[in-house]
Amino acid sequence: MSKKKNFETLAIRTQTETTQFSEHSVPLYLTSGFVFDDAEEMRASFAEEKQRDLYSRYSNPNVNEFIDKICLMEGAEAGFAFASGMAAVFSTFAALLDAGDHVVSCRSVFGATHGLFSKYFPKWNIECTYFDVDNVESVEGLIQPNTKFIYAETPTNPGVDVLDIEYLSAICKKHNLLLIIDNCFATPYLQQPMKFGADLVIHSATKLIDGQGRVLGGVTVGNKDLIREIYLFSRLTGPALSPFNAWVLSKSLETLAVRVDRQCENALKLAEFLESHPKVNWVKYPFLKSHPQYEIAIKQMKFGGTIVAFEVLGGVAGGRNFFDTIKMCSLSANLGDTRTIVTHPASTTHAKVEDEIKEAAGITDGMVRCSLGLEHIDDIIADIDQALNSLT
Repeated sequence: MSKKKNFETLAIRTQTETTQFSEHSVPLYLTSGFVFDDAEEMRASFAEEKQRDLYSRYSNPNVNEFIDKICLMEGAEAGFAFASGMAAVFSTFAALLDAGDHVVSCRSVFGATHGLFSKYFPKWNIECTYFDVDNVESVEGLIQPNTKFIYAETPTNPGVDVLDIEYLSAICKKHNLLLIIDNCFATPYLQQPMKFGADLVIHSATKLIDGQGRVLGGVTVGNKDLIREIYLFSRLTGPALSPFNAWVLSKSLETLAVRVDRQCENALKLAEFLESHPKVNWVKYPFLKSHPQYEIAIKQMKFGGTIVAFEVLGGVAGGRNFFDTIKMCSLSANLGDTRTIVTHPASTTHAKVEDEIKEAAGITDGMVRCSLGLEHIDDIIADIDQALNSLT
């Protein structure tokens, strides 16, 4: 038996489609539909007696290759790819939830995900109860007879808190619930939630999986029976990933490890620098020993990730002055790019989240989310240092 290939090799040497030209790189399949040899093949294909590509809203060779790679990296049985990360989140939830169901979720989630829980799902009689990252022991007491699953991001957006996946999985198994983990901040390179008991794993591929700010994409992988339900829902509703974006994302996976290695190295160095900076109230990074969930982080993750969260002095005025003084780093609501990005979550990604929810999730007016890029760390630190030193 041959030795199982390592992550980096799987990312590069998994190629599922070639043509008669024997190309070294998978070609683009920019077609909306596929043809059949005869009426019987067409009938059997739509009756699902014959597995093949029918229509690119259902499946496509480029999309299939991208999904296959993510499944290999995450240790999943099956997956479905979406037009964006939020399309993956919504479609996964909508496919599995029924009217009258209940969800238990970590309070620290992406602003748009909170919007689903607070604004849209209640219209369909679906309720959500939150737990705090520093009170995970409360989770079991929040479970109701109609609870369907527990949902969490880890690390969380934007505060890079870390949830114990194994602990949550044990609760889910005890109560016959599903565990869904958003693995966007870690990527399959740094963390594989299914190894710790997750049933489904969601990614916004727009972020680190693409890694260069070029395309949108999302993917959910996991148990094949659950993915089947998500596939059937998505086949009808149409949130599918485009073939071109899938091709870009599949190529991006080939450099994921080398990119994230450098970004994690940069993130740790910046976090260590910020810990002693007089204009910073606090800094959080999963692989800093001062991080409240440091022991969980080193158990679950290969490295600490590419995101550093910190709070500048001066509240709203201090935050505004910091962002206005940045010279090199980009001001953007995105993350996971080759370029270092600084974001003000309170006024951007979480602007529509209620103040009490933001406060409970640790999103303060002076909080900065820094997504480390691939620039030289000395230049990154110099830019952030000069912006911090401008604060009074």
